[in-house]
Amino acid sequence: MAFPIGELSRQTDVKVPTIRYYEQIGLLPEAPRSEGNRRLYGKTEVERLRFIRHSRELGFEIEDIRELLGMAAQPQSSCHQVDSIAQNHLKEIERRIASLTALKSELSRMVEECGHGRVCDCRIIEALADHSQCLSEH
Repeated sequence: MAFPIGELSRQTDVKVPTIRYYEQIGLLPEAPRSEGNRRLYGKTEVERLRFIRHSRELGFEIEDIRELLGMAAQPQSSCHQVDSIAQNHLKEIERRIASLTALKSELSRMVEECGHGRVCDCRIIEALADHSQCLSEH
């Protein structure tokens, strides 16, 4: 059963412009058209778009998703490359968490040192103006 792009959007919780973008960059194959020139989709596109949306929610980059989709189309192949992509993504997430933790510590320290007086004496403004006052590189 074929349905229009609005229905695909509803079934996958992906906005219509995003669906068009994914078609434009080749993550979704270009949809066949009705006699009235409307895009038509089916179960295969729903499943593929759900895969893309979930991958994006997990923070995978477009090129990684493209590779993962290609590998998913070859179910008998080794999953070594899939593991590699996921491990690299996990390492990047751990790097971001460490960076955010350092930022949180630095901002917490600035707020704690704030005297809650006037801006001319504000410790936060001083620290933002002079990176050397920070305790860590961020």
